[in-house]
Amino acid sequence: MPDPLLVIARDGEHEIEIQRSRFLCRLVRVPDTEAAAAVIADVRREHWSATHNCTAFRVGRAGEVQRSSDDGEPAGTAGVPMLEVLLRRELTDVVAVVTRYFGGVKLGAGGLVRAYGRAVSETVDVVGVLRRVRHTRFLLAVPHADAGRLENALRAAGYPVADVAYGRDVEITATAAEPEGFHAWLAAQTGGSVEAVEVGEVDVEV
Repeated sequence: MPDPLLVIARDGEHEIEIQRSRFLCRLVRVPDTEAAAAVIADVRREHWSATHNCTAFRVGRAGEVQRSSDDGEPAGTAGVPMLEVLLRRELTDVVAVVTRYFGGVKLGAGGLVRAYGRAVSETVDVVGVLRRVRHTRFLLAVPHADAGRLENALRAAGYPVADVAYGRDVEITATAAEPEGFHAWLAAQTGGSVEAVEVGEVDVEV
């Protein structure tokens, strides 16, 4: 399995102006191509009077699905440089739409490439990024008397607690990026009295 990439920390917008042309970039987190298409359609409806609504997106855990569109700009001057920013910044599960309102001055092919790439790059800086790290999910069955202390110790040690369920025992669901290290830590914390059962994997954003 390839290493996971980065994701944007939040959806957001940013605008730049070059030679009186306005370039409005919108970045949105999306899980698949259908969601990306829906975002693109929404922006085009909102900015129906714009000169161009150019797009690029990457989806998939390793960014394996990617598309771009120049939307009427000269071939390769808009969607491609936008997609190149997503590739260079190692982003996935994101769609970028750059809306251009023409200001009356032609920028030329090189100017367009720089403008569309800059709009996306600056917007990434505005919204920030998070790294996805694959974690193993563990289920721990803990006596009631020990559950509170162990839950606090898990959180203090940086092991995210996803769920706590109360029954005959307290079942704590926790995640760890390094399973071997987690087993060693748990044995030291509990004297080997609590077993960690692997119950799947999950991506955690950090």
